[in-house]
Amino acid sequence: MKRLALALAAFAVAGSALAEYPEKPVTIVVPFAAGGPTDKVARDLAEALRKPLGGTLVIENVGGAGGTLGATKVAKAAPDGYTLLLHHIGMATSPALYRTLQYKTLDDFEYLGLINEVPMTLIGKTALPANNYAELGKWLEANRGKINLANAGLGSASHLCGLLFQQSVKIDMTTVPYKGTAPAMTDLLGGQVDLMCDQTTNTTSQIESGKVKAFAVTTSKRLTTPALAKLPTLDESGLKGFNVSIWHGLYAPKGTPKAVLDKVNAALKTALKDAEFIKREDALGAVIVTDGRVNPAEHKKFVDAEINKWGPVIKAAGQYAD
Repeated sequence: MKRLALALAAFAVAGSALAEYPEKPVTIVVPFAAGGPTDKVARDLAEALRKPLGGTLVIENVGGAGGTLGATKVAKAAPDGYTLLLHHIGMATSPALYRTLQYKTLDDFEYLGLINEVPMTLIGKTALPANNYAELGKWLEANRGKINLANAGLGSASHLCGLLFQQSVKIDMTTVPYKGTAPAMTDLLGGQVDLMCDQTTNTTSQIESGKVKAFAVTTSKRLTTPALAKLPTLDESGLKGFNVSIWHGLYAPKGTPKAVLDKVNAALKTALKDAEFIKREDALGAVIVTDGRVNPAEHKKFVDAEINKWGPVIKAAGQYAD
């Protein structure tokens, strides 16, 4: 009888949490500065989540240390559903990049589902003599030891893509880390660096305007976005198996009540079907996730696989962020 009473009490608490949540604004922590691609995804998602979740959502930017400061804040937050984390691929690469993380990626969070995947493009300054990937490959071979490859900082999407690209072509390049995508792009436009691999959210407009040369996309299939549709994949260009996209997922602190998690996940699935959200993501070159990874278990399984994928790449490069 005592066990039954406890079980009924727990059920009542869970039901109450589901019925009342959210009673106050829900904060989505973005572990990067305002105005960046992850921040843009978060703000668009917050708008799409507002109605199905039934409450106000607030974006809080907690940048620094490659996204680990914001992730740490959420890992240590009260597990009540009022503090969530929207993070990108850094959720899977931080365990290798940072040897003294203050959280365990697979143990200290509740997984709520993937949101989108953002393809990447390999671009170069307009002064490069190459006009397609075949010509670029010859130029890379002829200029070993002289090539500069920009990125937005250690642990950034452009850094990770650049690491894998160098390993794939077996050519070491001088990597030039910047404090963000904007200054890296500025120097590429100005011709101070040669190449960069970055998200379509940052490169599409520059490609459309002819301010950079575009050589390939990093996904396994060609893109349908008009400005990028003619670009070959790196896989079909000879780098077999090359496949990099920058995904975003939603998380809560470990121990958040299941009733709350279920409600947030249901709201997320509804938001991912929101016509305006889909339109905005499509304009950024992002692809909405529609497969099983929108479910918590598959989301976590995917991140685990990504940790195993990127760990050896980062270890081989010997580049750590701490």
